[in-house]
Amino acid sequence: MTTVPELYRARAAEGHLTPDPAQEDALPELERIRAALANPPRRGLFRRAPEPPKGLYLWGGVGRGKSMLMDLFVETLTVPARRVHFHAFMQEIQAGIHRLRQQGQDDPIRQVAASVAHSVKVLAFDEMQITDIADAMIVGRLFEQLFERGCVVVTTSNRAPDDLYKDGLNRQLFLPFIDLIKMRLVVHRLSSDKDYRQDRLTGAQVYFTPADAGARKAIDKIWQDLTGGHEETLTLTVKGRAVELPRYHNGVARARFYDLCGHALGPADYLALTEAVRVLVLEDIPRLSRRNFNDARRFVTLIDALYEAKVRLIASAADAPESLYVEGRGSFEFERTASRLREMMAEGWGG
Repeated sequence: MTTVPELYRARAAEGHLTPDPAQEDALPELERIRAALANPPRRGLFRRAPEPPKGLYLWGGVGRGKSMLMDLFVETLTVPARRVHFHAFMQEIQAGIHRLRQQGQDDPIRQVAASVAHSVKVLAFDEMQITDIADAMIVGRLFEQLFERGCVVVTTSNRAPDDLYKDGLNRQLFLPFIDLIKMRLVVHRLSSDKDYRQDRLTGAQVYFTPADAGARKAIDKIWQDLTGGHEETLTLTVKGRAVELPRYHNGVARARFYDLCGHALGPADYLALTEAVRVLVLEDIPRLSRRNFNDARRFVTLIDALYEAKVRLIASAADAPESLYVEGRGSFEFERTASRLREMMAEGWGG
């Protein structure tokens, strides 16, 4: 049986990670949970089932290794566990509640929670954040039900619990969930000063032209380095619209230009994307003109959203930024977008 610290040291010895004191400080909390789940106290004949161990809320800046630690933790578990992006999990929950309501079921939150708890013992969430009022209104009761059924929650977040859903609509109704987190999870800050995700891109080319086989090969290498070969599809639902990121892992997304700019998306959709993603790989940006003006307009909006949110961009395009849109309505305004693309290509930009 491998412990979390043992696996961490093994990966460091193999060169797959660089030992970091802040990461090592978090290992005892993860190991505490693993050991308690692997060796639960025995239930007496007339005693209630033992309480599960407290979970963990691991928070800190982007690129500090939180998700990597989560992966190691899940790898050591011997009980049923599910590793999932928090936003994707809440979308599943909302869909389940909606389906049960349509069937006329009473208390759909309770039934959905029971279904989840029946299939897993540990829920390992990546990037807990609450931006949707629909999520904010149900998450407290949902997690009460999960905890009552013995689920152990381990989650990463870029925010301290008190900053979740900050300035959100009807936030006072959400505050009991923050209290529940503090009661049922150990809150641990990963306070490393090093951003490993940025380090991987230091000195690397991030804009490739033309968008040919050579560009794809170079981007494939960057993608493998950033994700370790792990990926899933992440679908963001914004005002009833689906924004699909075909390839996603640990805050890094990969999509083609048409995926994000060839559909009727707008500022709210791109804002949701920037809340879920810290690095975006955008491939096959074409030359733009009056023929694809709507795509060009959406591309400008997307770049503005990425720029304001300091999301790192890795891109392949048909031409240099200044030559992407040289004629047609809006080409003059595109000069600002080209300038922003140049700035985003600079080493050390973003964070």
